[in-house]
Amino acid sequence: MSKFDKIRPYYDAEVNEALRSSINHPMMKALMDFAYPNVDESIWKEQLLRTHSIRDFQINFAYEAVKKVLEKTSDGLTTSGFEKLEPNTAYFFISNHRDIILDTSLLNVSLHEHGLVMTASAIGDNLVKKDFILKLSKLNRNFLVQRNLQPRELLESSKLLSEYMYRLVSKENRSVWIAQREGRTKDGNDATHTGVLKMMAMASDEKNNMDFFKKIKLVPVSISYEYDPTDALKMPQLMAEANDEIYTKEKNEDFITLLSGIIGQKKRIHIHIGEVLDSELTQIAEETNNTNKQIQALAQVIDDSILQSYKLWPTNYIAYDLLHNSNNYADKYTEKEKQLFERRLELRIKTDDVKMKESFLAMYANPVINKLKYEKIESV
Repeated sequence: MSKFDKIRPYYDAEVNEALRSSINHPMMKALMDFAYPNVDESIWKEQLLRTHSIRDFQINFAYEAVKKVLEKTSDGLTTSGFEKLEPNTAYFFISNHRDIILDTSLLNVSLHEHGLVMTASAIGDNLVKKDFILKLSKLNRNFLVQRNLQPRELLESSKLLSEYMYRLVSKENRSVWIAQREGRTKDGNDATHTGVLKMMAMASDEKNNMDFFKKIKLVPVSISYEYDPTDALKMPQLMAEANDEIYTKEKNEDFITLLSGIIGQKKRIHIHIGEVLDSELTQIAEETNNTNKQIQALAQVIDDSILQSYKLWPTNYIAYDLLHNSNNYADKYTEKEKQLFERRLELRIKTDDVKMKESFLAMYANPVINKLKYEKIESV
């Protein structure tokens, strides 16, 4: 038994058995009917039974399902920066995180279309408690981040996770994706948590952690959705935090959020690949030997890349103007786009609740505020 068995995705030798045990599950039928609406059930079942590797499953089934999601629930995906990546090369992608499934699925679709190495991706074990969802995630090369552990268990789990991710990149030539923080960003303020970087560095055998981050080819990624399909679902937690209350999730909340992210309207989506961090890491190492200060500086470098390259949509500018009762960005959107956004606002939240309305608008407006900081710095 491998020490990574608790967290790793399937080996190719396990794929066919997992598919055979899931082929008659109603959710498999729903998934296939969605991805292949005009294909007879007997045909896709036969194809699944002939599938013996994760790559085959991803390319022949998952890829088509994600393309169908884009077709039915968005106005398309655009990308930038992928030309900076080399084929047959593993990278360690760290990105802002808005949607449980789609962030990594869309990244992998884009990597595949650019002829690049697809990722193994981190997912919280709290999100895959249902047996079918767990199997599906392992078929999509997800590895598990163990949640809700006691401090000692958490330390051991973090070491294991760090070692596993490093092994993927350095030994298996497999790219890795991880979010810049635990859980999705709910208020639109994307920020890298230093704890994530410290966990990643646990596998380092370098004297200086910046040399380790160079070795794994760390790449910041930004992803932005014109409409967040789970925006209204994020409100209860935001309101609890605003009122200094402890938020407790409903029983099936994560599963509902997962499905809503897939089937909800997103309009346009953009993914940007930042520069592979190198000279920035050299500069950090030259400026300080203090490990904590180095990690803080690295978090800032990642934030700078993600926030500056974040694609702003009309919805972001509309929310900013509504929140500040201004017309500062009226040239960035049409009156029709504004009316559609206001209608969405009315349908999804209680607009007579001032605090809730402000929180909803801030979710969309904060990326504008964050980008504005960089424009001010550049104009100085």
